[in-house]
Amino acid sequence: MRRQRPLANLTRRGAVFGLAAASLFDRAATAADTETIAFDGLYKSFGVLGFEFSDRVTALRGKDVRIVGYMAPPLKPESHFFVLTREPLAICPFCQSDADWPVDIVVVFMQNETAMVSAGRKVVVTGRLEIGSATDAETGFVSQIRVTHAAFALA
Repeated sequence: MRRQRPLANLTRRGAVFGLAAASLFDRAATAADTETIAFDGLYKSFGVLGFEFSDRVTALRGKDVRIVGYMAPPLKPESHFFVLTREPLAICPFCQSDADWPVDIVVVFMQNETAMVSAGRKVVVTGRLEIGSATDAETGFVSQIRVTHAAFALA
């Protein structure tokens, strides 16, 4: 006589499978909801008289975004933030004057202190986009564009 599996086990397995599938679906939906932005599209105009954020960046304020760039030399090996640049740089944002530092940078704030990668490594950053002038209370670093609640991976 063949023994049948109890319904409770099937239900439990089905629930576990359902939760796993829902988790994967949520991650896929979140990834699909994340808009990709590029350094070329951050500003409408940029000149001696100042700058104006692009319409797209303004529309994405407070939303999840993805941006690819290069990690600038970090202040310390583990940190809760770093500077993302369009091109790899060898200069430290805290060691040079602002005249030497590119204007189209993005400051990346992570939720937890994280080990940084070697300067000049290309990374993909995801997180919430914030725009407008802000000064970091800890470092005094002034930024115009930030990605908060961020995570990064090597590109």
